[in-house]
Amino acid sequence: MSGADWKQVHADDFRVPPHLSLAEMTEELTVMLGDTDPDRRDGTAYPTLATWVERGVYDDLLPGLGDGMVAGLSVGLGEQGTDSVFRRAFSVLVLAECISRDNARPLVLGGKVLQWGDAIATWLLREQDLRGYVPGKGWAHAIAHGADALRVLAASPHLGKPELTVVLDVIADRLLMPGSEPLMHGEPDRLVNATFAVLRRGSVPMTVLEPWANRIAAGASPYSRARDSDPFLPTSDAQSFLRALYLRLALGSRPPTVRADLMLVLVGLLRETNPSFRTP
Repeated sequence: MSGADWKQVHADDFRVPPHLSLAEMTEELTVMLGDTDPDRRDGTAYPTLATWVERGVYDDLLPGLGDGMVAGLSVGLGEQGTDSVFRRAFSVLVLAECISRDNARPLVLGGKVLQWGDAIATWLLREQDLRGYVPGKGWAHAIAHGADALRVLAASPHLGKPELTVVLDVIADRLLMPGSEPLMHGEPDRLVNATFAVLRRGSVPMTVLEPWANRIAAGASPYSRARDSDPFLPTSDAQSFLRALYLRLALGSRPPTVRADLMLVLVGLLRETNPSFRTP
């Protein structure tokens, strides 16, 4: 289909063209998820696939579509600064739409959703391209999109306490990855959104949350680092996350039941990791 044909689909409120093959259109849209033109990638391919998933166009095909998006997570994985990041970053968004559809209306076996969750976690921890906005090509934002997928995954009824604890561990692992470039495009906030989705399930107790927060805080203090290199580079992600989580708990709507207890823990950790704030 030409660009004009896809614009007509949008103009028709994303109605599926009845005279065309859904399989062929899906294949074309999947390839477009990796396009370097943002108008084709996140202006055409992603909203079309997302809308069709949400409206049930793929209800009978959802496992296959999700598996196709999982395959997209491995395209060029490990590369830095190449265009392959777009295919990975937008495949995970469509995979999140598949999970969201199942959250709203059970369509996929629980084992399949857990497979998708494992694929998201594995990819997120192996992703090396941390760019946010790429001049001339638009948003890559792989880590932010991965966080969005974790947020949707955490709302799945197929996840219980063990799986939700793993989601938290993946978030901590990503924040504490050694040698990683600092996340500078709102990714810690998006990881907080995923954390909130876990907390709102009410399944993970403070006996798990407190050591999890302490683990992140252990990597959040630049003042405990040797001064032979910039101590703020390896600690900025964890510090930004702790601050954002505290702010979200303080200001956010629909707070989780652990709000008060977790805020007390965070206050102590922020005091420990920000000693300059205590100086007169």
